[in-house]
Amino acid sequence: MSSATPVHPSAPSPVSPLPKRKRTLMDRLEDSISRLTSRSTFWHRVASMIWLPYAFRSGIKIRKVDGSTFAAVLPFRRFNRNWYNAMAGASLLANAEIAGGMYIYGRCGGDWTVVCKQLSYRFLRPCFGPAIYRVNPKMDLDASLNAGREFNFDIELDIVQQLPTRGLGREVRVGRCLATFHITPKALHEARAARRQRSAGSGSASATQDTQA
Repeated sequence: MSSATPVHPSAPSPVSPLPKRKRTLMDRLEDSISRLTSRSTFWHRVASMIWLPYAFRSGIKIRKVDGSTFAAVLPFRRFNRNWYNAMAGASLLANAEIAGGMYIYGRCGGDWTVVCKQLSYRFLRPCFGPAIYRVNPKMDLDASLNAGREFNFDIELDIVQQLPTRGLGREVRVGRCLATFHITPKALHEARAARRQRSAGSGSASATQDTQA
């Protein structure tokens, strides 16, 4: 009589851990750049000029308020304004992705790839001054990273106008953005590429044998 414990059909299958990945020179370089750009506005501008030309033109600046609070400031310059001298909606939307992505990339480092999967923006009122993006993570990023698997990460961004308007003496929220980023360890990309290469190799070998036969 078998003593094996039956497995319920809906029970999740165990996930095998990813193999340890040797860090390359490029990985270490990306990790250093992510830490440097999250601490220094100057180096963030330099990196944007090379890899994010739109962010460089818009002038968005990343800053760390404290150990757990992150913000980005979009200046009220001609490149970001529309024809009636308000902040353009397309600029507010596009820089929301940049602000959220830079926050995550600064935490993940060079061992992960970060891709925006979904982005929704709710416009509340016109913005007639510099815009501040305040990132509010909806999940525990460190716990997800420690798991070592690919995952989706949800963040909420409150966008406020930096300058008080109409004598209110307070910041005015001009929009709210909800974003989902797909975060994948590079080791998983390499494992999938290796499987595809093995499959392609075995398929070519089978075709050669069939031809010879």
